[in-house]
This record gives sequence, structure tokens and C-alpha cells, in this order.
Amino acid sequence: MTLRASVNGIELAYESFGSPDGRPLLLIMGLGAQLIHWDDGFCSLLAEQGHHVVRYDNRDAGLSTHLHDKGVPTPGASSAYLLDDMADDAAGLMDVLGWPAAHVVGASMGGMIAQTLAFRHPERVLTLTSIMSTPGPSVAPPTEAAAAVLYVPPAADRETALAQALTNRLAIGSPGYELDRERFTRMAGLAYDRCYDPAGTTRQLAAIMASPDRTELLGGVNVPTLVIHGDADPLVPLAGGQATAAAVPGAELVVLPGMGHDLPQPLWPQIVGPITKLTANSAGKA
Repeated sequence: MTLRASVNGIELAYESFGSPDGRPLLLIMGLGAQLIHWDDGFCSLLAEQGHHVVRYDNRDAGLSTHLHDKGVPTPGASSAYLLDDMADDAAGLMDVLGWPAAHVVGASMGGMIAQTLAFRHPERVLTLTSIMSTPGPSVAPPTEAAAAVLYVPPAADRETALAQALTNRLAIGSPGYELDRERFTRMAGLAYDRCYDPAGTTRQLAAIMASPDRTELLGGVNVPTLVIHGDADPLVPLAGGQATAAAVPGAELVVLPGMGHDLPQPLWPQIVGPITKLTANSAGKA
């Protein structure tokens, strides 16, 4: 069931998995992605490991508030908001959930938001997991082909949007794992039908580019931290994960061979396992 929370003058759509008595775990998705891109099966695996999982749509994505009145950013124009604001959204959602603090997992832009949450609201973060992310865009620039994915013109119809989604995934996905095209197309269709808003994605991208490098501030993060990254990621190359792990004192870096800029199903156990170890160890020390 999709619920809605009033946060920072906007509404966030969210869903939960597992027992409310489980360890609170907040999942933050990436650029232009929706809560459904944290696959039901992935969320269920986390719930089976004792987590109360909440996934949500960031502002300008999915069923959360879209800031249509802010228009479409143009090069050189100021951003409508920053990653700071998106981190504040996450903290506000935790208020609505009644969570004083949570284990926070972010992927790609979601990792950037999770990193920001960890130093902006340190009392709210029990553990930090940053997946296929970076302390700043200049730390690990994408390949030319991967960068092109960020600037694909909006699709005029559903068929074109699904074709673009497949082309983009083939450009940045995991070369070590065969893509289930039927399953992917089904998910892309669900995402399109749920919400298709390229302008919202552009506003999110502007927030990424306008936000300052986080390296120095990550040096003050003192919660158990896990960094997961693929060695074949063309959009946020491995250097981004290495820089994140180097910036956070005591962070653990897990490098997954053949993983690109997605979460292939065969790797779910190798992602869920380290996250569970991190959160369980932290709970045991609490």
C-alpha cells in the first residue's frame, strides 16, 4: 500500500515491508527513479533479515510532489533545490514514521542524499550504506557514452519511452549479468504508467550538479558505513565508491565484479548480506 507523508511543504509517497518491530531501514533511490526501482523482491529479502523497510519517491519522482512551477533548468540557471533539501525530506519522512533514527541505504543520487543526511542530520543515521555513488560529480566522471544517458530528449509516447529506457540500461547496466529484457520492459512500463516526468528528473540532476562536494564533510561521519560499488560502472565509475570509502573514517568498501549502474538480481544476496551484517552489528552494540 502506498502512503503519503507531508514533509517540508511537499508530499512524499512511501511504502513499507516487514514488521514494524524490525530494524528501521530507509531506502533512497537515484536520479529519475521511483520507489518501485527498489524491487519488491529486494525489499522482501531485507525484510526477511529483520528490517522494517521503507522505500519512497523523492521529490520530483513517482507519486511524490513534482515542482512543476519551477520549470525546466537551463545551463547556468540556479537549481530549484539542493541535495540538502532532499536529505531534509528524508529526515522529515522519518519524523512521520516515528523513527528517531534509521539505517539509511542510498543508490546513486540516493547515495548522495544518504551521505548528506549522515552529516546534516547525524543523530538520525544509525548506519550508512552508499551504493554506486560518489562524494561529488567531478570525483568520478562518467564515460562519454554513459553521460549521454543523462541528456536523452524526452519521449513523445510510451513506446518511445520504453525503448529509451532499454537503450539506457544497456548503456550503463551490469555487463557481467545478462539483462532479463522482458522483466525490465515490464518494470519500465510500470514506471512510465506510474509517472513519467523528464522535467522532474532534470531538476534532480540540477540539484546534483549545484550541490557542493561532500568529501570534507564526510570526514566527520562517525557511524558504521558500508560502500558498495561495481567495478564496471560507466555512469559513476568505481573511483566514486573508492573516494566515498576513503572519505568516511572506518568505512568498508565492497566491490562487486561485473556490476554496472544497476542492481542485478543475481547480486541481491551479495548486497543484502553486507547491509544486514552492518545493521545487525550496530543493533547489537546499541
